[in-house]
Amino acid sequence: MGKSSIGRSTADGALFLICGAGVCLYLHKSEVLLRITLVNCFKVLYNRRNIRSRKVKREALFRFSDTRYSKKEWRVHMDSSMFIGTWWALVPPLLAIILALITKEVYSSLFIGVAVGALLYSGFHPWNAFVNFFDIMKNSMNLNILIFDVLLGMIIVLMAKSGGSGAYGRWAGTKIKSKRSALLATTGLGILIFVDDYFNCLTVGSVMRPVTDRYKVSRAKLAYIIDATAAPVCIIAPISSWAAAVNSYVPEDAGISGFQLFLNTIPYNLYAILTIVMVFFTSITAFDFGLMKKHEDNAAKGDLFTTGAEEFEQVPEEEVNRNGKVMDLVLPVAVLIISAIGAMIYTGYLGGATDIITAFSGCDAETSLIFATMVTIFFMVFLYLPRKVVTSKGFMDSLVEGFKLMLPAVTNLIFAWSLKGMGDALGLADFVGHVVGDNASASIFIPAVLFAAAVFLSFSTGTSWGTFAILVPIATGMFSGNSNMEMMIISVSAVLAGAVCGDHVSPISDTTVMSSAGAQSNHINHVSTQMQYAAIVAVICFFGYILAGVVHIWWIVLGVNLLVLLGVLITMKIVLGKRQEKGNV
Repeated sequence: MGKSSIGRSTADGALFLICGAGVCLYLHKSEVLLRITLVNCFKVLYNRRNIRSRKVKREALFRFSDTRYSKKEWRVHMDSSMFIGTWWALVPPLLAIILALITKEVYSSLFIGVAVGALLYSGFHPWNAFVNFFDIMKNSMNLNILIFDVLLGMIIVLMAKSGGSGAYGRWAGTKIKSKRSALLATTGLGILIFVDDYFNCLTVGSVMRPVTDRYKVSRAKLAYIIDATAAPVCIIAPISSWAAAVNSYVPEDAGISGFQLFLNTIPYNLYAILTIVMVFFTSITAFDFGLMKKHEDNAAKGDLFTTGAEEFEQVPEEEVNRNGKVMDLVLPVAVLIISAIGAMIYTGYLGGATDIITAFSGCDAETSLIFATMVTIFFMVFLYLPRKVVTSKGFMDSLVEGFKLMLPAVTNLIFAWSLKGMGDALGLADFVGHVVGDNASASIFIPAVLFAAAVFLSFSTGTSWGTFAILVPIATGMFSGNSNMEMMIISVSAVLAGAVCGDHVSPISDTTVMSSAGAQSNHINHVSTQMQYAAIVAVICFFGYILAGVVHIWWIVLGVNLLVLLGVLITMKIVLGKRQEKGNV
C-alpha cells in the first residue's frame, strides 16, 4: 500500500470519527455549527470519489468553520438527494440488523433503523425528520392486515375457551392405539392448526401430551413435532397471519401482488416442506438419531425427560370447558378456510378473472381474509353461545384478549412496514437493482446467500417476522421487473425459508420457547435435539437454492431436494442400524 493510499484511508477514518462525534453532539445540542459540521463531513465522504476522479473546486464544499447560516437557512445547504439511491440507503436496514444481533431485541432495532432513515431522508433536519418519520409510518401501514390480525387473535382465544382442543385430545385418546399413531396424530393436529403458530404451540402440546405420554414418546420428541408443525406449516399456508404479513412487505411496484408472490413462493420454500416431510418420515419409520435417539431410548424405559425427575409442576394446565366438543375446534377452522377461499375467488372474478387460477392470483387477499374472520366470528356466536360453551361476556372479552395476543405481531408489523417505507423513500430498491444488474453473473448464488443470511439473522434475534421485514424488501428490490420475476420469487422464498429455519433452532425464539412449554420439555433438551434434525434440512436447502438459481423450475428443485433428503435419511437409518447391531453383538 502506497503513502497516498494510506493518506486517503487515514483521512476517511478521520472523517468517520468526526461524523460519529458530530452525531453524538447533535443528539444533545442543536447549535448551527454542529449541524454544519455534520453536514459537511457527510458531504465530503459522499464526494470523495468525485474529488479523486476529477477536479472539483474547493469552493464547492462547505467550509467547516462557516457559522454564517441561521437555524432556518442551514437546511438549504444540505442536499438530501446525496443519500437517495446510493449506498446510504442500505444504512437503515443494516443498522437494524446489527442492533438486532447485538441487543437480541427487534422492536427497538427496527425503530432506530427507521429513525436514522428519516434523518438521512430529511438531510438531518430534526423537524423534517420527525415529520417524515411519522408520515412514512402512517403511509406504510396496512390497516387491513392489522384488523385481520386482531380478529384472528379473537378467534384463537375463543377456540381456546371453548374447550374444543381438550375434546379433540379426549377423542384422539380413544382412537390411537400405537406410538406411531400418536406421533402421526400429533403431526396431523399441528398441520390442521395452520392459521397461527402461537395457537398451534399453545394447543397441540396440551391436547396431545397425555396421549404421547401413554405411548412413551419423549417430551423432546413431542416438542420437536410441535415446533416443526408450527412456523413451517404457517409459512406455506395462504390463509394465515404469516401470509398476510409477507403480503404486506412486498412493494407496490414489484410487478406482482403480495399475495400472488406468496403463492408462488410455496413450492420454493424448501425448508418448510422438507421439515414436514422429515417429521412424517421419522414418525412412520420410528427413526431417530443423535441426541433425540437417547431421549427416545430413555422414554421407552419410562424416563420421558432424560434430565432426571423433571415434573413441571409449575406449569399450569389450561382450563378446559368440559362442554366443548371436537367440532368446537374443527368447525371454526373449516369455516375460516372455506369462507376465505370463497371470498378470494369472488374478489378475483370481480377483478376480471376468467378461471379459478387467475381468480386466486388476482384476488383481494386482505379484504378476503377480513371477511373470512368476520364470518368465522359470527359463526362462533351461534356455535358457542346457545350451548353456553362461552358466555356473552367471555365472548366480548375475547376481542381484548385477542388484541393482547397479537400485540407483539402488530408492533413488529408497524415498525417493519416503516422500515420498508423508509427504504423505498431512500431508493434502496433502485440502488440494489443497479448493483445486481452490474453483477448479474453472480445472481445465481443470491438465493443461497439470502437463505444463509436469513438463517443467521433469525437465529440471532429469535424472530422470523423481523427477518422478513428486513430482508424481503431487499430481495424484491434485487430483482424488480418482469424480466427477473422468477429470481425474485426464488429469492423471497429463500428469505422466508431461512427465517423459519433460524427461528426454528433459535433458543430465544418465542415459538421454540412455547413449544418447550407446551410439551413440558426441558428447553435446552428441545433446542439441542431439534438443532441436529434442522441442520440436515438446512444444509440440503442451501445447495437447493443454488440449484434453484440455475434452473428456475420449481418442480425440479423441489423434487431433487426431496430425493436428496430421503436418500440421506434412508442411508443414515441403514448405517446407524448396522452400527447398533454390531454394538449389541
